[in-house]
Order: sequence, then C-alpha cells, then structure tokens
Amino acid sequence: MNESTVTMFVFLDFSCSRSAQFILLTLVMTCYITILLGNTLIILTVWTESRLFQCPMYLFLANLSLLDMSLGSIASPKLVTDLLNSGGTISFGGCMAQICSQHFFGGSEAFLLTVMAYDRYVAICHPLRYTTIMNQQCCFSILIFCWIGGLIHGIVQVVVMAPLPYCGANVLDNFYCDIPQVIKLACSETYADEIVLIVSNGLAAVPSFLLLLVSYATILAAICSRFGKGGSKALSTCSSHLMVVGLFYGPIFFVYMKPSSNSQVDKMASVFYMVVTPALNPLIYTLRNQEVKGAMGKLKNNCRRLLFPQRK
Repeated sequence: MNESTVTMFVFLDFSCSRSAQFILLTLVMTCYITILLGNTLIILTVWTESRLFQCPMYLFLANLSLLDMSLGSIASPKLVTDLLNSGGTISFGGCMAQICSQHFFGGSEAFLLTVMAYDRYVAICHPLRYTTIMNQQCCFSILIFCWIGGLIHGIVQVVVMAPLPYCGANVLDNFYCDIPQVIKLACSETYADEIVLIVSNGLAAVPSFLLLLVSYATILAAICSRFGKGGSKALSTCSSHLMVVGLFYGPIFFVYMKPSSNSQVDKMASVFYMVVTPALNPLIYTLRNQEVKGAMGKLKNNCRRLLFPQRK
C-alpha cells in the first residue's frame, strides 16, 4: 500500500551510435510515409474501380491495406519522436491503448490472411462454385467477423493487463508497450494472467496459421495433380499472399517462439513487424498484380482530368 502506483512507462532508446539511430530514423520515416501513401492508394483504387470492389480478393486486399495502415500508425509516429529525443515515455492509459490497438489490428489481420487463403483455395480448387460460395454477402459477413474477432482479442488483453498493480519499476526496453515486458513490471503474481493471455493469443494465432498451411497445402496438391505444367500461372496468384503471410508471421515467431532473448535483436524484429511489413505489403501487391497496376493507372488518369481539365 505504501508503494507508488506507476502512471507512465519509460522507453529505452536503441543502444547504437547516433549515426545508426539517424539511419533508423530515416528508415522509419520512409516506411511510415510509404504505409500511408501506399495503402491509401490501394484502398482508393479498389473503392473507385467497381470491377475490383466486386471481386472478393480485392475487397479483402482493401481491408488488409486499412489494417496495415492502422497497425503501422500505432507506434511509428511516436518512434520517430523518441528517436529524435533519444528515448521517450508513455502514460499508463496510452500504454494500454497501444496494447489494445496492436492486438485488435494484429488479430484482425491474422484472421483476414486466413480468409484470403481460403478465398484462393475456393478460386483454384472449386472455380465453378467460386461466385456462389464467395458471394458479396458472404464476404461482408466474413469481414465483420474478422474485425469483431480482432476487437474482442484486443479487449481481452486490456481486461487482463489494466487491473494488475504496477508500482516501482516502469522501464521498458522497447519502443512500444509489449505485453511480455509490461506484465513483468506488475507487483503481484501474474501466473494466472499469463495463462489467460497465452490462451487468448494462441486461439487467435495458432488456428489461423494452421488453416493457412492447410489451405495452401491443398492448393499446391491441386495444382500439381490437376494443372501439371500449367499450374505456374495459378500458383502465381497466391505468391503475393504467401509473401505477406511470411512477413506477418515471421517476426512474431522470431520474437516470441525462440528460446533465447536479445533485446536489441528483438527490438529490430519488432520494428520490422510494426513498421516495415505494413510498408512492404502494398508494394508486393502493386508490383506483382497487373490488374491493380492497371486500375491505379486509370485512377491516375481520372485524377489528372479532374484536376487539369482540358480546355475546348
């Protein structure tokens, strides 16, 4: 009762030279600008092109861009400020908001990536039934499930974390509020709370990842057995999504599944997950998808005619 309650947390800066921090600052700023511009461009392209908007794959892609833009905005602006100031702080409420937002958008994206894998499975393995199974009503219902599932997942994290007593130590060796580090600062026994969090995160991540593996294993088997040498074209439609899945789950497994821990390496992996991946996703889809590139060219021409109308 005599211990003071923590009202804010302190972030440690990256233990590297000023020149290295300047390079990191430039990288983060470049990635964040790319996150905002790239994902906004994809959303506008899908929204304004009715042919793409009515296609489930591109409707899911627009939602993925919205999630990437939201996930990238959780820590990137503050990270830029903290790199300039060689460290920073965050209020207790701001820390809980970061935790909730990260797991809300991250959980929604995990569910959405699974749905996108199922969409490719239906398109390749059951092409004649594709429009019947993946009709627009079904797609919107699936998207609502993804967002609500992510929201519930995020709320569970805060419901467990916020009531814990935090007193004394308030230093986090990271650039954002990460649950494993924050929960270590609690002044009470947290074993039961950690079990609840592990189960919650496991229910959100493990089934989604397993369904991803099953979907693409089935797709690969179907391509090899039915399409033969012509299967390369069918597989190319899935390659962009597979790259995004690898970029999303790779840093997560690296930070949370490996036995040893190196704070600087973990922080760089977190930078990749929170900042770099949301910037790479729009580049992957736009550079490898001719339909999206064509629709973007059409959008550019329409904007040019709107801004600079030709005089008669």
